[in-house]
Amino acid sequence: MNDDQLIDNFIKFHQVEKNSSPRTLRNYSQALSAFQLFHDKKFPGWLNCIPDDFRAYLFQCMKDEVSRATIRLRFSALRSFYKYLVHRHGLNKSPLNDIQLPKAERKLPVVLNQKQIVELLEIPLNLELNKRAPNWMPLRDTAILELFYSTGMRLSELASLDVADIDTPNDCVKVLGKGNKERIIPIGSFAMKAVQKYRTQADHHHGPLFISKLRKRLSTRSIGKLLKKYLAATTIPFNVTPHKLRHSFATHLLDNGADLRSVQSLLGHASLSTTQIYTHVTKERLKDAYDQSHPRAK
Repeated sequence: MNDDQLIDNFIKFHQVEKNSSPRTLRNYSQALSAFQLFHDKKFPGWLNCIPDDFRAYLFQCMKDEVSRATIRLRFSALRSFYKYLVHRHGLNKSPLNDIQLPKAERKLPVVLNQKQIVELLEIPLNLELNKRAPNWMPLRDTAILELFYSTGMRLSELASLDVADIDTPNDCVKVLGKGNKERIIPIGSFAMKAVQKYRTQADHHHGPLFISKLRKRLSTRSIGKLLKKYLAATTIPFNVTPHKLRHSFATHLLDNGADLRSVQSLLGHASLSTTQIYTHVTKERLKDAYDQSHPRAK
């Protein structure tokens, strides 16, 4: 079996048996191709690579000033590939076992404060309506922003919601997350009322939850654009993405006493360590509040 066939089989394995997302499959393909391209004509073949081949690649990545996050992502894909080769193609052991990677950079997420959240959530109903836009559109946009902040779901998760996913009697929503894992998230009263107002005004009772003026499912790109438009009308001094609303959701929960395991479950994180970064944000906010408020802090 040649090198390309090994990659194809690996991708199919993750697609069919592991149910990996299209983004994960794309990252794997790109990482494996980048490693092959680095060695070019001197590539020894996947089953013949030795640790020094990967050390040379790591050295070149660092020389090219590739970010630590990207390096770790690429090597994670390579490790997964070699784990597959060991289990499915009789390779004795992975040549990556002893490769030491640079530690991950610890960047704290940027979050909005409560005042900024309120300003953003109220902006769709305070702007003048485009004459060609249906009268329910500002209500739809308010519902989108409210649901983002109320549930902390990912952009792709929100865009793929159907009307049937909203459980109105129980004030919750069914979300299909990474790896097709389903989770139930409570919806706050403000978000639920916003969704109900939008659906009533738009006379929208089935199919995709968030629709365009042509009554087609709203794409992730369109949702990102509308967020950008509303941000420009606020006084918020930094860029706000759907993911920053997710960060804000998690941080504000922890600020107000939620436990880490609950936040992990709500966010759909597979690992608690992924959620723990928000505890650092909360500590920083507490420290800032202390420094600004305590008479003997400085």
